[in-house]
Amino acid sequence: MKGNRRHHNPAFKAKVALEALKGEQTIAEIAARHQIHPTQVTKWKKALQDEAASIFSEGHTRKQQQDENLVAQLYQQIGQLKVEKDFLEHVLRR
Repeated sequence: MKGNRRHHNPAFKAKVALEALKGEQTIAEIAARHQIHPTQVTKWKKALQDEAASIFSEGHTRKQQQDENLVAQLYQQIGQLKVEKDFLEHVLRR
């Protein structure tokens, strides 16, 4: 009988992968301490090594700026909708 799969958040995966990259402990020790399979630690470590360079690429910075602009636009839209909602509630109470 198989148990349910656990889902780990990206911050946890990054923390474990960084520990593995440091090399201060074996993969088996890290896996045992975090109660995950050693193969999973190795996969996360490899993913971090493969994708680390993209963090410093120009495309990553551009994508991050686009995401920040989108968030700002959405907050502005939320604010506008809240003002409209409050106005309509006030008008309907009359």
